[in-house]
Amino acid sequence: MRPLHVGVVGGGIVGLAVARRLLQVRPDACVTVLEKEEALARHQTGRNSGVVHAGIYYAPGSLKATLCRRGVSLLQELCATHGIAYETCGKLIVAFDEEERAKLRNLYERATANRVPGVRLVSSAELRDIEPHAAGLEALHSPSTAIVDFVAVAEALASEVRTGGGDVRTGARVTQLKARGTQVVARTPSGELTFDHLVICAGLHGDSVARLAGANPDPRIVPFRGEYYLLRPERRHLVKGLIYPVPDPRYPFLGVHLTRRHDGEVLVGPNAVLALAREGYGWRTVRLGDLAGTLAWPGFWQLARAHWQMGLSEMAGSLSRTRFAGLARRFVPELEADDLIPGPAGVRAQAVARDGTLVDDFRIDHLGPITAVRNAPSPGATSSLAIAEYIVSQIDFGGGTRSAPA
Repeated sequence: MRPLHVGVVGGGIVGLAVARRLLQVRPDACVTVLEKEEALARHQTGRNSGVVHAGIYYAPGSLKATLCRRGVSLLQELCATHGIAYETCGKLIVAFDEEERAKLRNLYERATANRVPGVRLVSSAELRDIEPHAAGLEALHSPSTAIVDFVAVAEALASEVRTGGGDVRTGARVTQLKARGTQVVARTPSGELTFDHLVICAGLHGDSVARLAGANPDPRIVPFRGEYYLLRPERRHLVKGLIYPVPDPRYPFLGVHLTRRHDGEVLVGPNAVLALAREGYGWRTVRLGDLAGTLAWPGFWQLARAHWQMGLSEMAGSLSRTRFAGLARRFVPELEADDLIPGPAGVRAQAVARDGTLVDDFRIDHLGPITAVRNAPSPGATSSLAIAEYIVSQIDFGGGTRSAPA
């Protein structure tokens, strides 16, 4: 009998997790990962803050809530297996006035509904016991929130895929997809490959690759760059773990915060500004095709009309270190603009619907022999192993049978 051939487009943490899960469920399958870059985990996986989210923010019952909580457990197991450092450093979400305090209590109710372990509301004095240099009226403390090196996790997943007989190909951009009976043919610069099933986990290009398969253009990825500063080494002592503001519920972005990383660095940020390219990590990176695609999407203009003031505020923070520092100084009053030095940047693949709605939950579509991940921003890395379980459990491997979720 001919073996099952499954392809995965995208060599970030979600694509590699899917490939690994496929081989766990069908060790007899031929699994091939196609990554357009010359190395794995070059974009969202390699450019995020490294936070393992506990599941505080997400609507109970949503895919984000369910898969984030499951993903944390799976990630801990994988890190233990591979000897990857997993530091439970804890997190504070800090409120400064009564309006934010009310939102904080709503977050507490969500976290409790999502069974986030150990969450509690703490007073101003208690938050200083946890973070001696922080200030605020009240805070939500999540002791189980952690940090990890997601690139190391991705490399461990790739290693397991290869050990399981899978093929991980870099420099393999998918330029065309076409149906051939019940199969799908993917064209790459090195030739064509035929699969019985294809899973698209292309991150910033997820919508473009899905459209190659005939997917509805709605939603469209609109890239938002998140810029970070780093604390100077002599000022890192101001932050022990993770310190966040109360987020604006209208947006999926969490606001400028302070994040201790696995390597000891402390990030300050990110903001959220429109990127001028899908992989536009600075203002000088402009790709006219990417920008034209954003500007041609009706949802972008609907979003811009509704939230232009927010956009201008974020851009002002991008252009002024003093303004950026001021946002962080709210909860760490000792911070000064001179404490910040330029840091890395990442781009969030945010799906925007035609009506301008920011797609909040994970979005996974099924197109015959193709499964397309259309929206998987934060907590995508945290949830990656659970997303993989979920996707593979829905694949029909022939004969009407599907794998069972773990």
